[in-house]
Amino acid sequence: MFCGEKLGELSERRSASGIGFVMQRPEQQIVTDKVWHELAFGLENLGVPPKEIARRTAEMASYFGIGDWFDRDVSQLSGGQKQLLNLAAVLVMQPELLILDEPTAQLDPIAAADFIATLKRLCSDFSLTILIAEHRLEDLVPLCDRLLVMEQGRLIADAAPAEVLGDLGGRPEVMAGMPAASRLFAMLGGEGKSPLTVREGRNFIEQNYGNSVRSLEEKEYTALEIPALEFREVCFRYSREGKDILDGMSLKVWQGELLCILGGNGSGKTTSLRAAAGLIRPYSGKIEIFGKKLGKYREQSLYRECLAMMPQDVQTVFLRNTLREELEECGADWKSLPFDLSPLLDKHPYDLSGGQQQLAALAKVLASKPKLLLLDEPTKGLDAQAKSEFTGVLRRLKAEGVTICAVTHDVEFAAEAADRCAMFFGGRIVSEGTPENFFSCNNFYTTAASRMTRGWYEKAVTVSQAAQLCTLNGRKGAGQ
Repeated sequence: MFCGEKLGELSERRSASGIGFVMQRPEQQIVTDKVWHELAFGLENLGVPPKEIARRTAEMASYFGIGDWFDRDVSQLSGGQKQLLNLAAVLVMQPELLILDEPTAQLDPIAAADFIATLKRLCSDFSLTILIAEHRLEDLVPLCDRLLVMEQGRLIADAAPAEVLGDLGGRPEVMAGMPAASRLFAMLGGEGKSPLTVREGRNFIEQNYGNSVRSLEEKEYTALEIPALEFREVCFRYSREGKDILDGMSLKVWQGELLCILGGNGSGKTTSLRAAAGLIRPYSGKIEIFGKKLGKYREQSLYRECLAMMPQDVQTVFLRNTLREELEECGADWKSLPFDLSPLLDKHPYDLSGGQQQLAALAKVLASKPKLLLLDEPTKGLDAQAKSEFTGVLRRLKAEGVTICAVTHDVEFAAEAADRCAMFFGGRIVSEGTPENFFSCNNFYTTAASRMTRGWYEKAVTVSQAAQLCTLNGRKGAGQ
């Protein structure tokens, strides 16, 4: 039912204009070649007069801050920019109900927080009803009026978020994807309504736990200091008249480490991976793979037991009707993989879940036995359990000597998995460090656990680290 009418009885015009839907994968929703035309496309199909189309698209472009790329080709946009474009193209039709499937999956932390705040404002200012299916819940859950939790096709909770998370504290498999404050509350055995925000989590810590032990023993990170991948003053632009996307980029990825690169949407992170993989050619600077200049790798030797890249949209690597055919074609031995794909072999790759597709794509990539693995947004669309399993796979690969360089917006993944993190801004790397040092210094590109504990504890960047410090300090009043 929609506004009292059965969905099957709605007119096409009423359905198209009244219900807005944004898909999980932005590439599948874009239908035109220009940003301005994508914004106007839905209104054109509804027969809206040209002057009104111009007014509404200009207003929406300004609202979402996409005016600077209003005239660009959509092919030049990053994954996150395409996601923002899809959202704007739906909202310009002024729907009454907005349905979003993983809307922040490809947005950087700042853009994601801004967009969620925008949704809240739209909801309250224009009586817009919003239904969101999402795994990235840190900023979203505290703003929700209701939280619905599903398990194996069944609805197991439906109430205010604080009540739901307070009741589900004993279900770690469910809590794994919830806000940091709620996870910490559950890990420490909290009872009653759960804290949701960073501020509420901070209050819970300060009111219940001391801080005489302010930090955990810091493990010193020692890299092999033999570069697997090195950028030296690399510059690249997509057109002769355009600005440099890579502007004197320099970076070393040491052999045997897992390095995560973070940064804003459209900043050039994916471009840097494509340059390292030899898919684009910088106009100046040098890139070396295991001490050898990229241009010296001849006749596809770079991709034979040397380097492999898993793209942001993993569906682009699937060409066959079953996963078995996919793996046989590239010579992948699924029996020797560090994860089990055998139950999925006879399924079409597009019928797999997001997490299963990530693992299937990784299996194809690993078939070439790379020593250097490049990953573009590897946790995009994964739930907490799938992300944990994927992180375990990467750790096993690293233990086997594979060097991994991942571009990601997922600060929680980077804090848990990375040996080092690097910030990309202005076409270059501007800071590097271990997760504890990197996230403890950042105010926005940091984890909720770091923001929640900063000043009370030091260098606690994951929920498990915060829980350890709370336990070491003991609960206030215990034993008195």
